[in-house]
Amino acid sequence: MSERFFPRDDYFMRLALREAELAPAHEDVPIGIVIVRGGEVVAAAHNERELRGDPTAHAEIIALREAARVIGSWRLPDTVTYVTLEPCAMCAGALVLARVARVVYGAPDPKAGACGSVLDVLSEPRLNHRPEVAGGLLAVECGDLLSAFFAPRR
Repeated sequence: MSERFFPRDDYFMRLALREAELAPAHEDVPIGIVIVRGGEVVAAAHNERELRGDPTAHAEIIALREAARVIGSWRLPDTVTYVTLEPCAMCAGALVLARVARVVYGAPDPKAGACGSVLDVLSEPRLNHRPEVAGGLLAVECGDLLSAFFAPRR
């Protein structure tokens, strides 16, 4: 993993934060993602597990499905994802299988993160694809959104 960011990364992560802000309206954890191809957003999503009653309705899974529909292929090799929280094992696996080129995440997840915090699925040499990973972009803002959501629930 690197902490190397590019000038447009901040812009796209702020879009992911805006998407995350929609999740609490239906009691979902505020995690958002945008998927970018050629400098254009092709998909955006936020968590909808509570809304759909679906344990797989993580922001990443919803956005990957939409990006594949828009692009017309399950292979997304020329895309970059911007997600507000380090992906879990399920989502990291889906990012690898979709052959996403680069994953940029905001806050680390010390309980379930699969990009180096608990597991490192994205760097697993036995898998057929390893996206470039950059973590910690706008980590404070991303973490604050999560903390504000969980504070009254604790």
